[in-house]
Amino acid sequence: MKKIGFIGTGVMGASVVIHLLNAKYEVTVYNRTKSKTDDLVKLGATWQETPQKVTEASDIIFSMVGFPTDVEGIYYGEEGVFKADVAGKILIDMTTSTPSLAGKIAETASSLGASSLDAPVSGGDLGAKNGTLTTMVGGDQDTFNQVEEILNVFSGKVNFQGAPGSGQHTKMANQIMIAGTMTGMTELLVYAKAANLDVEKVLDTVGGGSAANWSLTNYAPRILKQDYTPGFFVKHFVKDLNIALTEAEKMGIDLPATQKARDLYESLIDKGFENDGTQALIKLWWNN
Repeated sequence: MKKIGFIGTGVMGASVVIHLLNAKYEVTVYNRTKSKTDDLVKLGATWQETPQKVTEASDIIFSMVGFPTDVEGIYYGEEGVFKADVAGKILIDMTTSTPSLAGKIAETASSLGASSLDAPVSGGDLGAKNGTLTTMVGGDQDTFNQVEEILNVFSGKVNFQGAPGSGQHTKMANQIMIAGTMTGMTELLVYAKAANLDVEKVLDTVGGGSAANWSLTNYAPRILKQDYTPGFFVKHFVKDLNIALTEAEKMGIDLPATQKARDLYESLIDKGFENDGTQALIKLWWNN
C-alpha cells in the first residue's frame, strides 16, 4: 500500500487524514502549528517537521492549506516539497488555489519526474467529517486513475475535469454558485424575521420546495443557534471569490452577483469576522 503524506491539518485536512488512517493507509503529517497534528499522531499518523521531510517519507503527497501563497511556500520554499527527490511521486494539492499555480506545479513536477493533480474539494467541515466531499480533479488522466481509489476514501463524488488547473476552475464554478446560495439564504432569514414570521417554520417550508439547497439545510440551523464556528472561513471564501472574479475577467466575462457577494463578505472582514464561518454573513444584519 502506498505511503501517504499530508501537509495541512486544519478544519478539513484533519478529518481527511482520519479517513485515510481508518482505511489503513500509513500517513505522515505536517502542519505549521504542530499541536494541530497531536490527535492524528495519537491515531497512528507520523509527524515530520517540514514539507520536504513529509515528501521524502511518502509516495503520494497531499497538501491542503489556506491561500495560494501558502501553497507556493509548501512547494517552493526552502524546506518545501520540491527540495526533496520527487521522482516517481504523485503530488496532490487540495487547496482552493489559482489555476495558474496548479499549472506551474504541474510543470515543475513533470520536469522532476513526478506527477501532480489539483484536487480542490467542496463540502466544508461536515463533508470532511462524513467522508462525503466533492473532489474536482485537474491534471493527467493516468495519474488520476492511480489515485482515484484513495480520493474515494474521503469523497462522496470524485470527477476528473481535464488538464492541470481544471480542478481549480471547477471549484471556482462551485464557489460562484455557493455565493448565490449564501446571500439568498441570508436575505431569506432577514426578510422572514422582519415580516414577523416563525423563521424555523419558514425554513421547514421553503426547504421542502424549489428553494431547497445545501446552504439552507446546513447553515440556516447554525445561524438560529448563533453558531458561527467555521466549516469554511470567511477569509478563505473571500480569497476564493477574488480568484473566481480574476479568472472571469481574464475570460472577458462579468459576474455582478458574485462581485456583490464578494463585497458583502469583505464588509464582514472589515467588521472583524474573518475567522468566522461563512454563515456569519447574517451579522451584517443581525449582530447581537
